[in-house]
Amino acid sequence: METQIVKTCFTITFTQEQYHHARAYVEDMKRHPQRVFWQGKQHKSDDELVIEQIAHRILSGFYNDDPFNAGKHIMRMDSMATA
Repeated sequence: METQIVKTCFTITFTQEQYHHARAYVEDMKRHPQRVFWQGKQHKSDDELVIEQIAHRILSGFYNDDPFNAGKHIMRMDSMATA
């Protein structure tokens, strides 16, 4: 099976509650610098880490407990295949 690379940009929405939850998660991760969470994230700002956490949870389905509203947080997706 051939592997392909696709660069994708998502436009998402999130609530204040989701933002505060993600910020608390990042703050907790700061107390555990040896966790896998930090691989490749050492030089990112707190804001980047919080937004990445929100996006991860949205795209992984953590906020999509209602199958009829599963895509409500994803407003737009643009993709570009690269060689």
